[in-house]
Amino acid sequence: MGRIFEKRKHSIFKTAATNSKLYSKYSKQLYMAAKNGVPDPDANPILRSMVEKAKRDNVPSHVIEKAIQKAAGTGGEDFLPARYEGFGPGGSLVIIDCLTDNNTRTISEVRSCFTKSGSKLAASGSVVMSFDHVAVISFAGDNEEKVLEAMFAADVAVEEVESKDGSITIFAPPAEFYKAKKALHEAFPDLEFDVQEITFLPQTTKTLSSDELASFGKFLNMLHDCEDVQEIYHNVSLPT
Repeated sequence: MGRIFEKRKHSIFKTAATNSKLYSKYSKQLYMAAKNGVPDPDANPILRSMVEKAKRDNVPSHVIEKAIQKAAGTGGEDFLPARYEGFGPGGSLVIIDCLTDNNTRTISEVRSCFTKSGSKLAASGSVVMSFDHVAVISFAGDNEEKVLEAMFAADVAVEEVESKDGSITIFAPPAEFYKAKKALHEAFPDLEFDVQEITFLPQTTKTLSSDELASFGKFLNMLHDCEDVQEIYHNVSLPT
C-alpha cells in the first residue's frame, strides 16, 4: 500500500504542478486581453476568444473570472510581451513567446534553457523569417465552396482553404482572425471549431535523429517549466 500511495501522491503532485502552470499562463493572457481592451468578453473579441480557449483547456471558471476582475481594477501587474528566437538541438528553429513583468528574469531563464541543451539564442528576426504568421481555423465539413462564399461575402482576406479527410481548414492573415470566425458563425450557426488560433507555421520542417529528438524533448520541457513562457513554436517534425 505504501508504494501505491507514493506513486499516487507523485501523480497528484505532478498533475497539480501542471495545472498550476496552465492556470498561471491563462491568467496572464486573460489579464492582458482584458487590460488592453475592455474587461467584458461580449465587447472584447480578443478576450472572448481567450476565454473560449481557456474553457477548452478545462481552466476553472473562477480562475478566468479572477483574471478578468483583476484587469478591471486599478493598478496590478504590468505584463509585456517578449519574443525570443534561437536554434535548438539538431539545428531546429524555435520561437518563444513570453509575457513578463521582469525582462531580466525572463531572458535569464530562457537563455539558461538554451545553454543547458547546447543550443543558441539568435538575433531578433533571424528565425521568425522561416515561419508564416497565420490565423488557422479548422472544423468538420467538406463543402469548401460554401465556406469560400461565406469568406468572400464577409470580405475576409483568406490565404488558403484546405479540405481534407472531412475537415476544412482556413488560413488567413492574423488581422482577419476574428472577422473570419464571425463570418463562419453567421453562415453556419451550429459550427464548432476544432482549431482556432493565431500561430507560426514553419515553411519547412526538420527531422531529427533519435538522440537529437530526445535532447529536443528535454529542451522543450525546460522551456515549458519557465513561468513566463506562453507559447513555443518550432519546425521539428515530431513522431505521432
